[in-house]
Amino acid sequence: MFGRNAQIISSGRYIPARRVDNAYFDARFDKPVSEWLVQNVGIESRHVMAHDEVTSDLVVHAAKQALERACVSAAELDLVIVATDTPDYISPSTASVVQHKLGATHAGVFDVNAACAGWVSALDIAARYVATDVDINRVLVCGGYAMTRYLDWDDKKTATLFADGAGAVVVGATQEPGYLGGKLEADGQFHDALGIYTGGTVRPATAANVAESGPPTVRFVRKFPSTFNSDRWPTLIADTLAKSGNTVEDVSLFVFTQLNARTIETVMDRMHVPMERTHMVMNKWGYLGSACIPAAFDDAIVQKPLEDNALVVFCATGGGLSMACAAWRFNTAPSLLPPTKRPC
Repeated sequence: MFGRNAQIISSGRYIPARRVDNAYFDARFDKPVSEWLVQNVGIESRHVMAHDEVTSDLVVHAAKQALERACVSAAELDLVIVATDTPDYISPSTASVVQHKLGATHAGVFDVNAACAGWVSALDIAARYVATDVDINRVLVCGGYAMTRYLDWDDKKTATLFADGAGAVVVGATQEPGYLGGKLEADGQFHDALGIYTGGTVRPATAANVAESGPPTVRFVRKFPSTFNSDRWPTLIADTLAKSGNTVEDVSLFVFTQLNARTIETVMDRMHVPMERTHMVMNKWGYLGSACIPAAFDDAIVQKPLEDNALVVFCATGGGLSMACAAWRFNTAPSLLPPTKRPC
């Protein structure tokens, strides 16, 4: 496979139209939660999917934008990967639904569930497929999040944070290096701290279970260290960059899980990197889980396009607790394999 590399050749995102500002929760809980959210988390508003939208719909919107920007048709895709822990169904995969809705008839499909670290994990998988299989030349890597379907709107710990949306990238086989390395980690002792704990085999969504504790709902069950990300991310990033002989000083853009602005500020400070080299969207879109990093990446490069060969680092943590980090070189006009001459 010598000479095959994987590069991100386009991106896209979809944020639902309905916006819910913090003032809604001030009224709902009859408490000034808005000020606390802004000061401690950085969230000012969030977006909620329409009643007739499902996770695959959100993903398809983002995917179509990414495909159009890549000048790639759905029929040219070899693989569709959807990272989500809010799937259309428990089974089959949401990627199957996305394949059908897009018309990506030649693509293999699967979902990745590493909670909010899912998209970075899926991106890592895509890069390895492209690098090692001559039949995989175009991969659509999506993150879809529809967590408001699993909210208890009277639980201020969750209802104020979670939102809906999707992000996507097209990864292509190229001559130039793009993917430089990744690293996955986890601390499984916290698997029962945050999640949706009804609906699986441990607690099926039977009539009796739903009558006892309500429908499947995302819950904070027990605490995990508040400094978990700020303690772990700098080392995870350094280890990932070391695989390609780079350091944090070489990175043009860091994109983190968009849950807490204060955590991102702490991590950037500990790495001695200016805040201008990261991008945050939780203030306007809320917490998008597995969609937050591709959506933030797309927003960042739309606002300020990257220069050729810019080094980008994606770093994520999700329930479980699962972690994923990946380093990529970004090229605005990569030499695709096989050659693609079709104009946009």
